[in-house]
Amino acid sequence: MPRARKGFTLVEVLFTTALITVIAGIALPMGADVLDELRTGAAARYLAARIAYSRMDAVNRSRSVALRFESSTPDYQFSSYVDGNGNGVRTAEIRSGVDPPVGVARQLWHDFNGVHFGLGSDVPDADGARSANTDGVRIGTARILTMSQDGTATSGTLYLQGRRAQYAVRVLGATGRTRVLKFEPGSRTWVSR
Repeated sequence: MPRARKGFTLVEVLFTTALITVIAGIALPMGADVLDELRTGAAARYLAARIAYSRMDAVNRSRSVALRFESSTPDYQFSSYVDGNGNGVRTAEIRSGVDPPVGVARQLWHDFNGVHFGLGSDVPDADGARSANTDGVRIGTARILTMSQDGTATSGTLYLQGRRAQYAVRVLGATGRTRVLKFEPGSRTWVSR
């Protein structure tokens, strides 16, 4: 009667190890790209929701509410402020305390690892224009995005960049609504998400 074999041969172990290595080598880079896409998209949706919340807050308070974007290390930080004297949210009045903060300052990289404000140097802006400007915060020189009590807002675009993914959050001034756009490198166009 033949004896039962226990274990694996060296060839079987080597073959299995090689197969696992090849599969992992293919799957890990694709997984990293998918994770980057998910993080960057989630950051864009978070920012759009934060803007929408500020818009509702302005209507409820019957006062302007603004998101102020300040250069910081390693990226912009943003904070909410409420108009304290009825003339809009202004930098000087933020500094003097007339327009008080609402909540704490945030930075995207705290919640969305690898995501920052920026526009890739080879990516056209959402209007299709090419520029050397890679700054991701494009809402005016004061970098204050104001939502008014009548539902309108400062118009502008916030660009979010992951390791490979590129998103934009557009704010439409007349309605105060936001649109999330994703840059598709294959067609070199921005599409609504």
